Amino acid sequence: MPADPRKPAAPLSDADAQDLEAFVRKFDKELAAGITALTLLGVLGEGAPLYGYQIAKRLERDAGGVPAGKQGALYPVLRGLEAATLLRSEVQPSLSGPPRRYYRITPLGREALAQCTTRWRATRRIVDTILGGEHA
Repeated sequence: MPADPRKPAAPLSDADAQDLEAFVRKFDKELAAGITALTLLGVLGEGAPLYGYQIAKRLERDAGGVPAGKQGALYPVLRGLEAATLLRSEVQPSLSGPPRRYYRITPLGREALAQCTTRWRATRRIVDTILGGEHA
């Protein structure tokens, strides 16, 4: 039986191990950035404007109680989506603390959500098929 191409054939040298670690770190970062942007658009595409903590809680709830990463990591992505005019925000006073920045998806954001969702689903099917996942 041929060896599994996903497993290294021999122990890695220190240099190869470092290269692999750097590659995986970069892959994780890029994957997380895309997924975070897509899920933020998805949550805000449900309708009502939300502030950061509400968004984080909604993501956690939809992930079955598993925290969806660090809440602070959401804000740079929210700012980037706003800079791309996919979201807009406004600060509103809060009765229970400091003012809160509420985010709302824009019409362009809805179109981006639709297109990215289609691409995500197609990519997931292809990757699952190639790697032998559940959709294969």
